[in-house]
Amino acid sequence: MWIILGVFSIVITFINLYLYKAGKDYKLAMAMGLSFTALTLCAEYSLISDWVEVDDWAALKDVVPGMERALWFLTIVSILLNIAPVLLELKNKKK
Repeated sequence: MWIILGVFSIVITFINLYLYKAGKDYKLAMAMGLSFTALTLCAEYSLISDWVEVDDWAALKDVVPGMERALWFLTIVSILLNIAPVLLELKNKKK
């Protein structure tokens, strides 16, 4: 499930950037991109919780250290890409 939500997050983030570039209202896409990012993190957390419940410590030891770094990186990138249009608008208003 987290893979599907992650793909939605990526696609909607690029739609957000496209809408901004095209001069259209992008705020709904921005909210959806950030929302799907949050849902992806929740789904990943649920997966890890399932592994803890069944005492699958091998899976936790193998996957969690690498996934932690990947999730931090991808979440930060998602936030920056989704708020980039807002920051660019603020920059353009100052000029």
